Amino acid sequence: MAQPFKVRPTKIELVNLKRRLALSSRVQKIIKDRLSILTLEFLQTARETVEAKRRLLSNFAEVYRALSITVGYHGYIALEKELIASERDLGVAAGSRSVAGVRTPSFELMSHNGVGRGYNLVDTSSWVDQTAQLSEKCLEAIVELAESQRNLELLGMEISRTKRISNALEYIVIPGLQATIKYLEQKFEERDREEKTRLKRVKILLQQR
Repeated sequence: MAQPFKVRPTKIELVNLKRRLALSSRVQKIIKDRLSILTLEFLQTARETVEAKRRLLSNFAEVYRALSITVGYHGYIALEKELIASERDLGVAAGSRSVAGVRTPSFELMSHNGVGRGYNLVDTSSWVDQTAQLSEKCLEAIVELAESQRNLELLGMEISRTKRISNALEYIVIPGLQATIKYLEQKFEERDREEKTRLKRVKILLQQR
């Protein structure tokens, strides 16, 4: 059973407590609605994370097979020469979006449209080109998975925080306010009864005179 809060036993305090109870009940409803939205978004993000990880593993398997064939076709030394020539910096554009008040990151691999991969197309086979394309797909999948996993982490943290607030309202604040209001109402009723009894005694004494 919830324990009443320590307050001054006044009518004004009772009015304030009733206002706080009404406000707490409205806030609780808003928080529960927000928690539902966050939970749905968390489940959706979890599904996207699983799919992104599956896609990344599939891309890794494909690029490994293509790379094995490419190494067998060109030889390790010749392929290493082409790979060194094709080295370039990678850029990732970072942004953010809001999900039920939670700022979640958004990542995108910067494309190199119009820029060659760096290796000689004449001296290499289509296997090199295919391996390069599959490698780019792997990079895109890595960036996508990183975004999903970070979003999942942030949403999970916010869900835990929101649950704590909801539980505090449901099991501590609201029951405490209700118990305090009930205590004050009983105390005022007792005062009223005592006052009525005192007035009756005064009336009887006056009549006896």
